[in-house]
Amino acid sequence: MMDCKNALVEAQGDFDKAVENLRKKGQKIAANRAERESSEGVVIAKVNSEKTIGVIVSLNCETDFVAKNEKFIHLANEIAALAIEYDDVNKLLEADFRGMSVSEKLIEQTGVIGEKIEIGNFKILKAPFVGFYIHAGNKISTLVGLSNKFEKSEEVAKNIAMQAAAMNPIALNEDGVSKDIIEKEIEIAKEQLRAEGKPESMLDNIAKGKLKKFFKESTLINQAYIKDNKSSVNDYVKSVNKDCEITDFKRVALV
Repeated sequence: MMDCKNALVEAQGDFDKAVENLRKKGQKIAANRAERESSEGVVIAKVNSEKTIGVIVSLNCETDFVAKNEKFIHLANEIAALAIEYDDVNKLLEADFRGMSVSEKLIEQTGVIGEKIEIGNFKILKAPFVGFYIHAGNKISTLVGLSNKFEKSEEVAKNIAMQAAAMNPIALNEDGVSKDIIEKEIEIAKEQLRAEGKPESMLDNIAKGKLKKFFKESTLINQAYIKDNKSSVNDYVKSVNKDCEITDFKRVALV
C-alpha cells in the first residue's frame, strides 16, 4: 500500500503515471529476482459457461504470506478466467488485461508486492463436459473431462476431480503410462523378488502381476474409488451413467 501511495505522490496524483512508475519499478525488481525460486502461490481451475473447456493456472510467488493475500488470490482468479479463451501460455501472457498485457500486469504486481510473480503452470482440457475441483488452500486443482453431458455429470466430474486431487494418479489408464515407467516398475519388482529368493524363471510372470497392481493403484480409472473402495473409479462412473467415460484429467499441485 505504501508503494502505491508513494507512486501516486511521485506522479503528483496522476494515476496512469503512477501505474507506469510501478511497472518500471516492477521491471527492475523482476530483473533482480529472476533467479529467485517462486515455489509458493495458488492454483486456480476454471471452466467456461458451456462447461466444455477447463483451465488450470498456477500463479506463483516466493512466500506463503503473499500466496494467502486476498488480492493475490483475486488476481489469480482473474487470470484463470481470462485463460479460458487461450490454448497457449504465451498467448495468455500477451492477452489484454485492462489496458495492459497479462505479462505487464505481473511485472507491475512484482513492483507492488516486491516478490517474483509468474505463471508457473497452465493446462487446458476440452471435452463434452468438463468439471473441476480446487482443494482448500488453493494448492491443488484438477480438471476432469467426461464423454457426455447428463443429469449428474457435474456431480460425477467433481467427485472424480476430487479423486485425482487426493490420489494423484500418473495417467488416465494403462495406455497413458509411459514405456519407461513400465520398464522401471518391472525392474523394481524383479529386484524385490530376487531379494526374496524367487528363482529367475518365475520373475517375469510374478512381475507382470505386480505391474497390474501398480496400474490399479496409479491410473485414475482403475483406482479404488475414495468414497467406496469396493468399486473402481470406472465402476462408479458406469453406475451413474453406463454410457459415460472419463476422457482425460489434469492435475496441478503446489505442495
